[in-house]
Amino acid sequence: MISPVAFQIGPLSIYWYGIIMTAAFILGTVLAYRHATMDDIDPEHVLNLLVLVIPAAIIGARLYYVFFNWEDYSSTPMEILAIRHGGLAIHGGLLGGFLAGFIYVRKNRLNFWRMGDIFAPSIILGQAIGRWGNFFNQEAFGGPVSSEFISRFPGFIQKQMFIGGQYHHPTFLYESLWNLLVFTFLMVYHKRVKFHGQVLLYYLALYSTGRFFIEGLRTDSLMLGPVRVAQFVSLAIIATVAILLLNRKRKQIKHKVRLDAHTNVTELNKIKAGD
Repeated sequence: MISPVAFQIGPLSIYWYGIIMTAAFILGTVLAYRHATMDDIDPEHVLNLLVLVIPAAIIGARLYYVFFNWEDYSSTPMEILAIRHGGLAIHGGLLGGFLAGFIYVRKNRLNFWRMGDIFAPSIILGQAIGRWGNFFNQEAFGGPVSSEFISRFPGFIQKQMFIGGQYHHPTFLYESLWNLLVFTFLMVYHKRVKFHGQVLLYYLALYSTGRFFIEGLRTDSLMLGPVRVAQFVSLAIIATVAILLLNRKRKQIKHKVRLDAHTNVTELNKIKAGD
């Protein structure tokens, strides 16, 4: 087993989880800053947003996780603050981050969908990197697998996935790889968008699709009765995105029809004027 502690500074323990999450935030910030510059948006808005969004996302992710695991924290409430031990739920982080971002965007009269397109690739990249924090903490793993199955993976993953006397699905890895695929798609598609919000909506739909199937393999899912919360939320997001995409597509078609009609009237007037 790899120690979750990277190194010590006197009595202070520096955890791999914290290092990896910090790296994810830094890389995501650099990417969002670059996208803002390319899209002619003041990149200072990116930095201002992150000052609000990052703390809100961390708080949201932790509160979401604690809410569904309250029995584990009710007797030791101070452990709620120990996020270095892991226990951040991405859906709670998205909720907290989106809420803080929405407030900032409305206050500064920015286009929410346009800003969402800028941040979406950064978010999924951060998620892909962040899953490796789960690896060091031996969390977000799946059900038992045979030694023959796990032998297909590198040795360091095999050792870390040997938990409780048996090997487990490295579901953290499955999700990390899926997120990298989604990130690659969004980076390519970013230059081909037909309307603001398309990248953000594709991110939400694609991430949720992968998360739904991978969640079914995990053994540490947050539960609401017999229901895996992440699967329920993923389906709700996919359904919502489908409705929003259809709605925005319909608006795009109506806008195009109006433009075509206006163009036709203008050309007709020019012809009449020529007569």
